[in-house]
Amino acid sequence: MEGKLIQIEKEALLAVNNSANLQALDDARVKYLGKKSALMESIKSLGELSPEEKPKMGALINLTKEKIEQAYRDRKVILISSEQQIKIEAEKIDITLPGKGIKRGRLHLITRVMEEVKGIFLRMGFEIAEGPEVELEHYNFDGLNIPPHHPSRDMWSTLFIKDDVLLRTHTSPVQIRVMEKRKPPLAIIAPGRVYRRDSDATHSPVFHQLEGFLVNTHVTFGDLKGTLTEFLRQTFGKERKVRFRPSFFPFTEPSAEVDVECMLCSGKGCRLCKDTGWLEILGSGMIDPNVFKAVGYDPEKYTGFAFGMGIERIAMLKYGIDDIRLFFENDLRFLEQF
Repeated sequence: MEGKLIQIEKEALLAVNNSANLQALDDARVKYLGKKSALMESIKSLGELSPEEKPKMGALINLTKEKIEQAYRDRKVILISSEQQIKIEAEKIDITLPGKGIKRGRLHLITRVMEEVKGIFLRMGFEIAEGPEVELEHYNFDGLNIPPHHPSRDMWSTLFIKDDVLLRTHTSPVQIRVMEKRKPPLAIIAPGRVYRRDSDATHSPVFHQLEGFLVNTHVTFGDLKGTLTEFLRQTFGKERKVRFRPSFFPFTEPSAEVDVECMLCSGKGCRLCKDTGWLEILGSGMIDPNVFKAVGYDPEKYTGFAFGMGIERIAMLKYGIDDIRLFFENDLRFLEQF
């Protein structure tokens, strides 16, 4: 048995010390120290020895086991340190190498145009107000002089959530919400997203509008014309002509569509303006007395004007874009042009 133990020790130490990695080391441990190893079989065979040989062989088995275990621990420390060093070398970063060159972001074109439009009206003395995009029918229609079953409601292609709750079709409900809480004088713009059941090259189910209104004593249509003419000239150029055409909106009386001279042909007539020389840009008018009555204002004392415009419409005309869907498709080839 003594010769067998010497052979086991020799093989085990060789296997442990030659282990190239932790997995090979663990395999050697199982082979020479495991329950089915030759060393464990030697322990089981002690019962077959005489009383005189048993203590001597038992001590020799324990000594062999301790030598193998110590060799295992020493080799494990070396391998762990070696593998950590290899990992450190593999993950080392050369800080002298050039960076990846992260591209700097830019504002989306709609955001840029919206900020430009807001800036013009803020410089005129208007202030910003906001309202919910999920709106009550009362604020979206009733308070704006659009009663139930009125045919003008068909103009808005509304997306209803339930009977009296909808996705707002314009930012005009903010006008009612502000006037219910505050008294004149008021000069407010209300920018934000709006929703309609419509989709083609010039219409989108979601787009952006900016509503504006001014209320005080002795406000005239001349004030409306002066305000919007100055806005359009700051937006499209001071040389650009502006005209007002009679129109109809339930919440203004009189009402007017506002056109700007075509940017492509300078009023001579072309495909863009359908040979008229003009491009429709926004709707406006004097606030209807019924709207004032709905919010508790005295229409005999106060007058005011309101206007509304599509931000995508302004961006398309200003930058020569012919499809509104390009704003929402996030194609970098389009976005990087701006």
